[in-house]
Amino acid sequence: MDRLLFIALRAAARAFPEILSVYQGSFTVDTKADRSPVTEADRRSNQIITDELSQASPYPILSEEGRSIPFAERRHWRRLWVVDPLDGTKEFVKRNGEFTINIAFVEETVPVLGVVYAPLPDLLYFAWEDSGARSGSYRLEGFSKHAEKIPEDLVERAVKLSHKEPFDFDETRRRETITVIGSRSHRGPHFTGYVRELKRRFAERVEIKTSGSALKPCLVADGAADIYPRFGPTMEWDTAAPHAVVRGVGKRMVAFESGRELTYNKEQLVNPSFLVY
Repeated sequence: MDRLLFIALRAAARAFPEILSVYQGSFTVDTKADRSPVTEADRRSNQIITDELSQASPYPILSEEGRSIPFAERRHWRRLWVVDPLDGTKEFVKRNGEFTINIAFVEETVPVLGVVYAPLPDLLYFAWEDSGARSGSYRLEGFSKHAEKIPEDLVERAVKLSHKEPFDFDETRRRETITVIGSRSHRGPHFTGYVRELKRRFAERVEIKTSGSALKPCLVADGAADIYPRFGPTMEWDTAAPHAVVRGVGKRMVAFESGRELTYNKEQLVNPSFLVY
């Protein structure tokens, strides 16, 4: 797993300069069949990451820009990469810096490794699972300094996120404050109603923070927020990498209706509405 982490980090390091070269210039925004935006940065990043992963490992790749692989082929994949080469294209277009590169490794439907890199503000979250003492979730600032070469002691330079118990939905113990992280671009009446119910049942006050892309679940993993509710469709490549970061600190990303952890490489790649806590 250490080797796979190195491969994922190297792929992210090689992709982000191309993303920033587009971001810092003028670019056009196209619309995909599902009406979501796509830019030259998405395409360049996807090419670099998929080339890097395929050359360095034998595992197949499920990418947002290569989503058309039929389930008849994918159903036999027990291990695979799940990639979003540019998560938060809407934030990219707005030039607010809240976009990420997401690279995950999935075993038997479970994300066991994740890299979430935000080129601006140069913030990296990563996680992996194995039997070693170093496995877990980490945060590293200033990852761009390692674009040319990933140092062997990169894990030692990062901050290991502390293991905390998941949010306890115990109505008998009201809290002073609950911090909820919300999407900057995808909020609506369901989110508003959920926040209202949280306040009624669990807390005197609910503080709302906003962020874009895969940073939101990472902020829950990092302790900056208690809960991230997401209503409406997302895709597997949106959540696989940050889900690994969440898992690495003993927290959960579960479907609202079933209460079960999200799974990956499903026949239908759309996620249900979910909660991170």
